[in-house]
Amino acid sequence: MRLPVIRGIIDRRILANYRVDPDCMASALPPPFRPQLFGGHAIGGICLIRLKRIRPKLLPFPWGIGSENAAHRIAVEWESNGQTMSGVYIPRRDTDSMLNAIAGGKIFPGVHHHATFNVLENGEHYSVTMTADDGNAAVHVSGTVAPTISDSSVFNSIKSASDFFERGSLGYSDTNTYGRFDGLELKCENWHVESLNVDKIHSSYFEDESRFPHGSVKFDCALLMRNVAHQWHGRPDLCCGRAVGA
Repeated sequence: MRLPVIRGIIDRRILANYRVDPDCMASALPPPFRPQLFGGHAIGGICLIRLKRIRPKLLPFPWGIGSENAAHRIAVEWESNGQTMSGVYIPRRDTDSMLNAIAGGKIFPGVHHHATFNVLENGEHYSVTMTADDGNAAVHVSGTVAPTISDSSVFNSIKSASDFFERGSLGYSDTNTYGRFDGLELKCENWHVESLNVDKIHSSYFEDESRFPHGSVKFDCALLMRNVAHQWHGRPDLCCGRAVGA
């Protein structure tokens, strides 16, 4: 069972991104995925997103539920029906919504782990800390809106980064069944990103040296989205390297 098309508002979305050694990233990915490269680097990151007014598209009223959410995501490619597809693989999702945590992987695509979020916003400065209840994930990102992207980024402009991440709208999340991935596509009605100059970042996932040896991961850049109308569309699962029902 899957929900119908869901709509709402992205109140705030931070995309904090790392550039990763392609061979290390390839080793961290399950089949059928392989790293999608940009400038010779694999790209991974954390999405910290606050949603509001989330409701089925067909409901006419403007209110709905809200939640703070975190997703670890990796830009990937895979083959489907002889075509090379691109999107993101999501090894872990966390949420402060008990509803999402209970329904994730059953009604909502992807297993959702319950977590505590501490969010501070002061003008153009943002700070988000996430700690998972199960102790298996922790994230902190803080930074201030900036006019340009970091000079050290693999992306040479905000537009270059924006175009890359906008193309990664199709995501596949881990499920409780090995080799099966839930599909979900994000469609934004007014896609717009700003640069976020990060002063502190921590990710237990990307800092795990058993997964990514020392020196194989470097912080690259962070982007911010605010007040974006959007829809979530369920997509066919991937299973054993092929689309179910395709």
